[in-house]
Amino acid sequence: MTAKELAILAAKALDGKKGEEIRVMEVTELTVLADYFVICTGSSNTQINALCDAVEEKLALEAGEKPLHREGHRGGIWVLLDYGCLVVHVFNSEAREFYGLERLWSDGKPLDVSGLLAE
Repeated sequence: MTAKELAILAAKALDGKKGEEIRVMEVTELTVLADYFVICTGSSNTQINALCDAVEEKLALEAGEKPLHREGHRGGIWVLLDYGCLVVHVFNSEAREFYGLERLWSDGKPLDVSGLLAE
């Protein structure tokens, strides 16, 4: 499965748990950290953890992929799932605004997933 397909699966998992403002960005040309970032907002610590669990479950079941690393689950304001070619960022709204990943990585290419999500 390609990095793009994994990113779309992750976005669908987030959407299935009512994640907000789901964005997928291709950052292949900008960094060696990943090929795609998926960014999402959760409304509470509980939802943020549920969103991340949904991504982990969907990618494991449908793609056989497990994260290399999960960071930030204790704080509950920003959880990062690192799959190597894909990094999933799930924020609360204040942290998302503060860190501004969309601004920081604005040279990335947004992937339109609006037709794939219920948003």
